[in-house]
Amino acid sequence: MALFDISRLFYWHAYLRGRPPWDTGISPPELMQVIEGEQALPAGKALDLGCGTGTNSIYLAQHGWDVSGVDFTARALERASEKAARSGVMVKFFRGDVTRLGDLPLRGPFDLLFDLGCFHSLSPQGRVAYAQDVASLSRPGTLLLLYAFVPHKFRGRTVGVSPDDIQAALRDAFVCEQIDWGNDAPGTGSAWYRFRRVGAQ
Repeated sequence: MALFDISRLFYWHAYLRGRPPWDTGISPPELMQVIEGEQALPAGKALDLGCGTGTNSIYLAQHGWDVSGVDFTARALERASEKAARSGVMVKFFRGDVTRLGDLPLRGPFDLLFDLGCFHSLSPQGRVAYAQDVASLSRPGTLLLLYAFVPHKFRGRTVGVSPDDIQAALRDAFVCEQIDWGNDAPGTGSAWYRFRRVGAQ
């Protein structure tokens, strides 16, 4: 995804104006189930992709995880750092491109990859680069928990990504274990995906 494409401009402007509608300040129950549920993952290393103002990075750190968060929006990361400091937890926040994770000083492999609405904003080429990078930062058994809109019209253009396209991008290194469907608003479908890293690191 180009540095100043339309999607980036949209997110930059949303954070500049204040608190975007998706920045609820509450971690989703799907993540909480993975961290605190009956089959909770043991605390390890987590990578929050498109971390925004750090709500989920902070939640993970509060539950014993060693967390790195990546976002391209400086304003969001400033808020994330402030929130982490107020919460008394340590999170490593990096400003960067999720399609160029190799440019960042990230130290994998990560045990959990978390993506709350980042992948579905990428171009087809960006999705391929993203998939390659998260594969290189994971190990067999790593869980990728990913939320995405299904394709729909928004302000005259199609946004979102189909399950087939997600699985096609990730299939070289990840297998899809579960899809949970939902609806965010009338005409706006969504899904949570659980992918598991397979094969050699």
